[in-house]
Amino acid sequence: MSSIAENFQHVRQLINQAALLAQRRPEEITLLAVSKTRSNDELRLLYQQGQKHFGENYLQESLDKIAALSDLDIIWHFIGPIQSNKTRPIAEQFDWVHSVDRYKIAQRLSEQRPASMPPLNICLQINISHEASKAGCLPNETEALLNEISTLPNLNVRGLMAIPAATDDSVIQKSALADMQTLFTHLKKQYPALDTLSMGMSGDMQIAIQEGATMVRIGTALFGPRQYPTSKNSL
Repeated sequence: MSSIAENFQHVRQLINQAALLAQRRPEEITLLAVSKTRSNDELRLLYQQGQKHFGENYLQESLDKIAALSDLDIIWHFIGPIQSNKTRPIAEQFDWVHSVDRYKIAQRLSEQRPASMPPLNICLQINISHEASKAGCLPNETEALLNEISTLPNLNVRGLMAIPAATDDSVIQKSALADMQTLFTHLKKQYPALDTLSMGMSGDMQIAIQEGATMVRIGTALFGPRQYPTSKNSL
């Protein structure tokens, strides 16, 4: 467990270094801890280090964690695929959703967001590498989707999210992330309130920050090698 605290300090240092190298302020970048398959004790320890933003992929697992850690002031992000029949608990329990790529999903989240809660912060997921196997709106379809979703009540469209194709080639990594920055900058001219570019993970967070990321989603670098669910209830 002590390694989590050490990892947290190391990741914060890497973020600070990357921001300064890009002539940006470190406080412009939000660290989102990707905590899928991690225990409540691990999340609690990381929270005690000062981490507030946690991202979850598996709905039932995340709902269990939200209940178990309700004494903590955690900001919960849903970053996994969204099924139409699972939108209600997401709308009711989360502060952010990063994986909206269809109007139907956004509409359901808007309709099911409790009136007593603030608008749900959302990011549009972009399939920036045009992968047939990956979810996300294609870049050339993003503006039309944003125009549609921006009319919905109970949602606060904050920006874009992407998971570029996995590669060890830094040139290819940089190109995909730069394309995201270009798209974000273009859309921001029409929607100045957009303020979030969610991209960059443990293997490419420094390049992502150089290309304008305002939120990096980090799992392995914080918690160590990924653990996997042991039952269908985690999915």
